[in-house]
Amino acid sequence: MNFLQTIGSFTFAFLETIGRLVSFTGTALLHSVRPPFYPRIVLKQMIEIGFFSLPVVGLTAIFAGMVLALQSFTGFSRFSAESAIPNVVVLSITRELGPVLAGLMVSGRIAASIAAEIGTMRVTEQVDALTTLSTNPFKYLVAPRFIAGITMMPILVFIADIIGVLGG
Repeated sequence: MNFLQTIGSFTFAFLETIGRLVSFTGTALLHSVRPPFYPRIVLKQMIEIGFFSLPVVGLTAIFAGMVLALQSFTGFSRFSAESAIPNVVVLSITRELGPVLAGLMVSGRIAASIAAEIGTMRVTEQVDALTTLSTNPFKYLVAPRFIAGITMMPILVFIADIIGVLGG
């Protein structure tokens, strides 16, 4: 019976975590489309997420393209199919590696930055100060980052695709 109780408690904890994540995402989406909007903060976050992530995304994409071309050459040269390497590189980068690597690099760089920034604001009671000043912290802190992330990710993926193909 103790074994089933343990499994049940882990299952409930997992479902509670999923529920909180879905609730957070829904609230972020809702606050992103309702006024008031903070365009200056959204623009600042777009620069932070998009422009400052370009070196990391570009470097990762160019090396992924080079490695993919090199590995494809060693495999395809056995069958005298070197002419298929450009097609494989373009398809692999644009369909799989570009989006995955751009997403990983941006999430690793930006998520840590956002978590540290909002965590520091929570500890220093700046989030409570926003509430005291009748500003919704979710709309002021989360929605601009959500809008900027959704806007900049396709652009970063497109740039990663171009750089990765050129690297290959």
